Amino acid sequence: MLSTSSPVIVSVAMDVEAAPFLEALPRRDGDLDLPGARAWSLDLGGRELILIRSGIGLVAAASALAGTLGRVTPGAVVSAGTAGGLGRQVEVGDVCASTHLAYADADATAFGYARGQIPGQPVAFEADAGLLERLALAGPALDTHAASLRTGQMLAGNSFVTAATVADIRRAFPEAVSTDMESTALAQVAASAGLPFISVRGVSDLCGPEAGQDFHIGAEVAAARSAAAVLALLG
Repeated sequence: MLSTSSPVIVSVAMDVEAAPFLEALPRRDGDLDLPGARAWSLDLGGRELILIRSGIGLVAAASALAGTLGRVTPGAVVSAGTAGGLGRQVEVGDVCASTHLAYADADATAFGYARGQIPGQPVAFEADAGLLERLALAGPALDTHAASLRTGQMLAGNSFVTAATVADIRRAFPEAVSTDMESTALAQVAASAGLPFISVRGVSDLCGPEAGQDFHIGAEVAAARSAAAVLALLG
């Protein structure tokens, strides 16, 4: 059960991903000062939503979230914004939600670890089952934005998945629906703090488009679809 009294943290990487939340929700007093990042205190129907704009990348995202957790104890952490579509069934404009998360470019298999696993960490970081159930109720919000919800493994790494590397990534992670540069690091920080986590991202590009597929939409469109799903999830 998602607490209605504890604040919730939503983390994005870029200003274009923060914009839909800033446009939809009124500001509260108490913005946080984060080195290298920015955080706004927003009003989500009487509950505080702390929106973090971390900057791009695993370290930036993890650092900003860890800094925020040093000041507040949220009821949940959500990764939002844009992603690259990886699953063959995924289309641009879809919204992807994590069932579990791994690192796209982690490879310690020579020492007996699974592909995508950091030594000493789990094979994958599990998304919160309760948040996934709540997200299933967000269908009307997605329909309004002409988006389909795709759930599955989500990846994050420091390298873009391109047409040259997508075949290898799909072989290594056949359940993966999307990839970005922050979500798994956020999942790791949330797991270490014992907090419910989910990533909900709008697909702006396809990593390996099939013949005839659209492969790109504007980041602002994908970010708006992610935000609509997140607000429906938390509302």
